[in-house]
Amino acid sequence: MGIFQRMFNVGKSEVNAAIDKFEDPIRMTEQGIRDLNQDLNNAMIALAEVKGQAIRLRKQVGENKKASADYERKAMLLLQKAQNSDMDSGEADRLATESLNRKDEADQRVNTLSVDADNQEKMASQLQGQVEKLKSTVASYENDLITLRARAKTAAATKKINKQLAKVDSSGTVAMLERMKERVEEDESLSQAYGEIAGESKSVDDEINAALSSSSGGSDDRLAALKAKMGVQ
Repeated sequence: MGIFQRMFNVGKSEVNAAIDKFEDPIRMTEQGIRDLNQDLNNAMIALAEVKGQAIRLRKQVGENKKASADYERKAMLLLQKAQNSDMDSGEADRLATESLNRKDEADQRVNTLSVDADNQEKMASQLQGQVEKLKSTVASYENDLITLRARAKTAAATKKINKQLAKVDSSGTVAMLERMKERVEEDESLSQAYGEIAGESKSVDDEINAALSSSSGGSDDRLAALKAKMGVQ
């Protein structure tokens, strides 16, 4: 066999194996479950990351709200100090204005971060729905796989039994038994026939003895004549 022929045979066997594997519903279901579990794992990682981002943003919102309130409180304290003549009013106004500017910046960050947090939470909700759907699908496939395995075992056992029964029929066992039955019946009939023939067949001696035992008086006269002829007393 040439090298190209051997290569062709190897390739053919690999293709057939691939086809058998592809057409095996159990292997297909197992691969599908593995793929879904990988998708589920990726989705859960993404969900955790999005939720973590949303939590971080909400924390920053709270921190900036606290900073805004703190800057407003400081501006009010500066104005009170100026009112109480504890510091120059011009300086108090300047610092109070700076505090209010910081407050405005914190308020802007609160608005921006709140929008971002809302978006992250919305995305997390969508991902949560996908995760739950994937979990349900995986559970359904796993149940199908259990049923499929049980059916495959039953089918294999039934196939084996039917194959054995088919071999019995194909080997002509039933026909052989019928022929044996006919042969036995023929032998029994032939034995009976031989018995009848044996009962009907008689030797000459048997016939003579039967005649003597059942002979009448006329038979005695013949015997006497024969004895006289022979000179027998």
